Amino acid sequence: MRNIILITKREYLTQVKKKSFIILTVLMPLLIIAFGGLIGFMFSINKSTAIIEVSDQSGLFKDELKSTDDVVYRFISAPTQKSIKTNLETREKLSGILVIPKLEAQNFDRLEENTTLWVNDNIGFEAKKSIVWDLKSILQKQKIKALGLKANEMESITKKTFNLNVESINEDNKADTDLAFGVKTGLGMLLMYVTFMFILMYGVRVMRSVLEEKNNRVVEIIISSVKPFELMMGKIIGVTFVALTQFSIWIMMSVAGAVFFNASFYRLPMNLPSGEVQTGNTDPNIIISEVSHTLLEMNFPLIILVFILFFLLGYVFYSSIYAAIGSAVDNETETQQFTLIAVLPMMIGVYGSFSIINNPDGPMAFWLSIIPFTSPIAMVARIPYGVPAWQIAISLFLLFGAALLMVYAAGKIYRTGILMYGNKLSLKNLYKWYRSR
Repeated sequence: MRNIILITKREYLTQVKKKSFIILTVLMPLLIIAFGGLIGFMFSINKSTAIIEVSDQSGLFKDELKSTDDVVYRFISAPTQKSIKTNLETREKLSGILVIPKLEAQNFDRLEENTTLWVNDNIGFEAKKSIVWDLKSILQKQKIKALGLKANEMESITKKTFNLNVESINEDNKADTDLAFGVKTGLGMLLMYVTFMFILMYGVRVMRSVLEEKNNRVVEIIISSVKPFELMMGKIIGVTFVALTQFSIWIMMSVAGAVFFNASFYRLPMNLPSGEVQTGNTDPNIIISEVSHTLLEMNFPLIILVFILFFLLGYVFYSSIYAAIGSAVDNETETQQFTLIAVLPMMIGVYGSFSIINNPDGPMAFWLSIIPFTSPIAMVARIPYGVPAWQIAISLFLLFGAALLMVYAAGKIYRTGILMYGNKLSLKNLYKWYRSR
């Protein structure tokens, strides 16, 4: 145990004293925010406004089609086929010409079939969708109006939203508003990706460290003083504490950020239930306030505890596989075909966890969060929605047992493989080393 502690201390101090570790630990949250802002900026600068000339021969759309940020409508007289082609070829800023035929005998279906948008090049998907939506909405109103309904009756029928009040009979598990459910989904997906990325990143770091010492023949000197198993465990535990240090700093920064936003934006009116204010409301202050309230009302001690436990056990489980692979190969090229063994189960956990959004308590979500190969990822994706304690306990017990078995198996492979050179890596050799005494 003393040797494991010494190796753990060396691995930990070597990593945390690096300038790159300090810079990335402090700047990573800011880099993530900046990256999100960059993506949003890229979308905004790529967005363009389509200029559409409209020839409305039906007379139904002239006062109804309203210009938006996506589409600008300009009404013109009836064009000829030749003038359409000339205008589109010579006027670069013109996106298209919309020709709406006459309405004959109240045949709206025929009008829809004969309406044509002439373009020189393809227009953007958002612009096309906006045009279709505008035309569809106006035609819908005209059809209802043709039935002889009054304006208020027509408005009641064409109402686009339906506010469904959801109440839970369980006082301990209140029904979520749409925004609250969205916040939990976002938090679950964030925790899932963080767990996946850091298990993968730190696992590969262990593998490369083992491979580097093996290629430099440093390991031959080290194991003259310590056992191979002690060396492997020291590396795994040392990198574990590096990860814990980073997570601790990021968790504190995240909580401080949530408290800051909660204090900076005005609170929701106290005389209205949560969800009633947010329905259809796009005020950024109210949305940010509601998001921060939802985050602060969650059981964060439990979420953080579950996240850390499943990350640590999942990391030990998968880093043992990476350590065994690193000890069994002679160069990094050979590792690529065998790292798929570790990556595939995690990818199943990642993509399978998307089903959790539709049904957090469904059978797929349950089994993904119970099976040790996928539970480190799936359970942290489920935890913001609320998971029964017995499921967390069973999942932890199985993952702990699986991690111990994987450490034992990897230790046996590591003990022999770390001193083997020139052997071609194969499952047969791995099994032979595992069976060796």
